Amino acid sequence: MARGSTRPTSRDVAQAAGVSQAAVSLVLGDKWRGRVSETTAERVRHAARELGYRPNLAARNLRLGHTRTVLLVVPALTTEFFAGVYTGAARVAAEHGFGVVLYPSPEGVGPARDPFASAQAALDGVLASSMAADALTAIRGDQLPLVMLDSDPTGSLGAATVNLDIADGVRQVADHLLTLGHRHFLHLAADVPSWTFDVRARELTARIGAVTGTTLRTAPAPITIDAARTAAETALRTPGPRPTAVICDDDKLAAGVYKALRRLGLRVPDDMSVTGLDDLALATALDPELTTVRLDAELFGERGMEALLAVLDGRTPDAGDIPVHLVVRASTAPPSAS
Repeated sequence: MARGSTRPTSRDVAQAAGVSQAAVSLVLGDKWRGRVSETTAERVRHAARELGYRPNLAARNLRLGHTRTVLLVVPALTTEFFAGVYTGAARVAAEHGFGVVLYPSPEGVGPARDPFASAQAALDGVLASSMAADALTAIRGDQLPLVMLDSDPTGSLGAATVNLDIADGVRQVADHLLTLGHRHFLHLAADVPSWTFDVRARELTARIGAVTGTTLRTAPAPITIDAARTAAETALRTPGPRPTAVICDDDKLAAGVYKALRRLGLRVPDDMSVTGLDDLALATALDPELTTVRLDAELFGERGMEALLAVLDGRTPDAGDIPVHLVVRASTAPPSAS
């Protein structure tokens, strides 16, 4: 189609793909399985992309009574992690003709104003992070299908829950440090009322407590670099056995620990090993680079959206937590002999 011509139609897509308009409708409406071949479906999708075709969603929604729009509720966008969640969710949604509206809860945790005049009329479903769960009180009502992310599956508000295997990530960190010979630990814990951080604290206590001769102190801090620096300095000046390793709930907390250690005249990892969790871009900007747990944010968003689409379709979402992986870098080493 020539540049500057009228908007491409489903007939144009059908001609380009060599199929009927009915086949185009089936494929782009994600109702093709068992009715056209995978090869044909891909040919239609390719033709639609090449032509820049977009379905007339307004007309179709009037016929179907749906907006094909999903709301993704996350804490305030303070790291790139939730941007990755959005990217993954939007990618899967687009493949099924859905759009995703990103709504950062203004306070991060707690109630939020309804971002729509009438959410139930504007949305087909909601994806929500546990850290922003209270924001749902204003926007969900009792009608919208809901999938919770990073949330307690036994007490979830949603029809399904999708989680990263955070407990295993914490076990990997603890086992790594214990194997290096560390026995005295400081846990710089995120001061956020959230299931995911409760899991981290519980798993860390259990894993380290199972080894004789260990100590574990906990210092809470809001997830900011300055707050982490202050909390770490205070904790490390407290009388008692000095930790040889600091385990942080988040990479930003780890960055604050680096600053605290520098002020105290201590070096990473010579005097103190430090670990994070997330594997943000920050992890490799720090010097030395940070040992941390990689969370695949985009895969997390993809799985969440797949679960919500299954709920909307009346199917049972796939079960099982998403694996996470320890990335060992230069911030961890055996404890100093001194």
